[in-house]
Amino acid sequence: MAAMRETGWAKINLALHIRARRSDGYHAIETLFAFVDAGDAIEAEVADRDHLVIDGEFGGGLSAGADNLVLRTLTLLRDRYGAPRIPPLAIGLTKRLPVAAGIGGGSADAAAMARLVRRHFLPEVGNEALARLAGSLGADIAACVASETCLGVGVGEELSAVPELLLTGTPVLLVNPRQPVATGPVFAAWDGVDRGPLFTGADLRAQLFAARNDLQRPAVAQCPAIVDVLTELGALKPWLARMSGSGATCFALFDAPAERDAAAAILAARHPGWWQMAGTLR
Repeated sequence: MAAMRETGWAKINLALHIRARRSDGYHAIETLFAFVDAGDAIEAEVADRDHLVIDGEFGGGLSAGADNLVLRTLTLLRDRYGAPRIPPLAIGLTKRLPVAAGIGGGSADAAAMARLVRRHFLPEVGNEALARLAGSLGADIAACVASETCLGVGVGEELSAVPELLLTGTPVLLVNPRQPVATGPVFAAWDGVDRGPLFTGADLRAQLFAARNDLQRPAVAQCPAIVDVLTELGALKPWLARMSGSGATCFALFDAPAERDAAAAILAARHPGWWQMAGTLR
């Protein structure tokens, strides 16, 4: 069999409202997920045993053992659907997305592995069933399975479509100051104030301007460079710029690819040490 390939599309949170701290330690959230048409790369071939090799700019220091979400996803699917259906795989993961960056790198990789296995060995399994199963390994994984713009509530795993929000093809620029931000401490530092629901009207795109990321303040306390990134992005006149997830990655949405590319060039000249990725929303 030829090599099997899949992409772990970068996830961004167009908005992220924290509504409550739950008794189980998680948080009740309302978030709008969107996905960029670029990300990590997974390649796999049938082999004598499961084996994972990680390379790429951000692969250093990541575990390639059984605790990696890619292998955990493979094991979960094999346990659910049976070893005879899913052979051992030699897997290569190329990490193009920074880790601890608020763009779902690990979740995107897990979802990509689930899609790869489904495409080649479990074609009858639909997105909803795949998301429900793979999502048991992490809240963001469910949204990453389809990697399409959607509204997430609960802890982010209860998904619904937002067909009114026509964002496919929107030029986007991701920027990270190359400083990791630990998700747990950022959520733990949320001040506990419910500042209201995500959407209050029918025009979802208009509501994006009034939306927010409730994790920005605690993320900035951990990584002050987020303010610099947002200030620089805002000066380049996107129609929306915001921090994604728990940071430190920020995104900017533009009306035209030329505007995005010009902004990317300016930022690269001013801040050559910052990571950036240009693409469009899926």
